[in-house]
Amino acid sequence: MLKKTEAIVLRAFKYGESRMIVDMYTRDHGRLSFAVPLPKTSKGRLKKQLFQPLTLLSIEVDVRPQQQLQKLAGAAILTPLPTLQTEPAKLSMTLFLDEFLYHALKGEQQNVPLFDYIVNSLQWLNGAEGPTANFHLVFVMRMARFLGFYPNLDGYSPGCYFDLRASTFCQEPPVHRDLLLPQEAEKVQLMMRMDYATMHLFRLSRNDRGRLLEIALAYYRIHLPAFPELKSLGVLQEMWG
Repeated sequence: MLKKTEAIVLRAFKYGESRMIVDMYTRDHGRLSFAVPLPKTSKGRLKKQLFQPLTLLSIEVDVRPQQQLQKLAGAAILTPLPTLQTEPAKLSMTLFLDEFLYHALKGEQQNVPLFDYIVNSLQWLNGAEGPTANFHLVFVMRMARFLGFYPNLDGYSPGCYFDLRASTFCQEPPVHRDLLLPQEAEKVQLMMRMDYATMHLFRLSRNDRGRLLEIALAYYRIHLPAFPELKSLGVLQEMWG
């Protein structure tokens, strides 16, 4: 039975001469892959422009769990996000977020709070007119809350270590190597205090911002073992540090 749901486009690529494979994260069904016929004329219903990275769609689909590729009956723009494709600074952020989400959401089942968090974050970035240099740091670390490994900040005090495996601050270093020394543990605690409304108040150098992102991605690789090195990282760091 056909049902409507909302979806975030993660990736689309041509498959053969007549189809695209489109990966999406949906509100009601989690991560899904679709076989989408390429339009033969400009009047085709499913235009390629609908499947740009991080496009927010309203889709119509009959989900069949036993099928690897679902069939898409219809798709329309849910909320336009024009500045993410037209403003160079936001475009570099979009390229990073798209690659990050493609890997972070692999195998992710239905998680409505996570879906809403991503959508609300993209809408916020689209409408932002002030500084957004710290946006990716806030987005990445706050998303960990919805994936089940958000850092526990309760035990922080100056001079603490941060155990990346246990997601906690500690007075003594853990016995393994996945830890941050006190100087960098303090920076993580600082990063976790930021949100979209206040992030412009945190003055970070290019080096600090780059190092915090490295720590955040290393943290994801520990908790999501299949999470790879990201190719878009260089573009983002060139723009924002």
